[in-house]
Amino acid sequence: MNDEFFMKEALREAQKAFDSDEVPIGAIAVHNNQIIGRGHNQTEGLKDPTAHAEILAITAAANALGSWRLTGVEMYVTVEPCTMCAGALVLARVKRIIFGARDEKFGGCGSVFNVVKEPKLNHRIQVTESVMAGQAASLMKSFFEQKRKKSSGHDN
Repeated sequence: MNDEFFMKEALREAQKAFDSDEVPIGAIAVHNNQIIGRGHNQTEGLKDPTAHAEILAITAAANALGSWRLTGVEMYVTVEPCTMCAGALVLARVKRIIFGARDEKFGGCGSVFNVVKEPKLNHRIQVTESVMAGQAASLMKSFFEQKRKKSSGHDN
């Protein structure tokens, strides 16, 4: 199995968020080529600003492994993790982050900040970017276009 295989799973999670009127970001935690955690944004539904896809996938993965240390885990995320999620991934000791589209406003893996490569922290994470970026960006663009149409009253 390769990066695209698991990114397709993350995109399925992002679609669940989209269908629930949440920002369409999905995350998949993989250990030894097995999916051990899934998540999609649920901030609106759970009324929780921390209910990002990555945080939910981290929690599921920690439960699956029975440890908060996610050494050897790879996290597939449709959009570059924000600084909160990047920090959580560092704290969890994730081995590698694979993401699709960059986030030029909130990205914590190089676009705005580079939390995952910060030399002052005790753990650094390998990053692979632009895996199926077009699909991830397209989903985000569609979501926000739909939001703008609804807010302007042109949702026919």
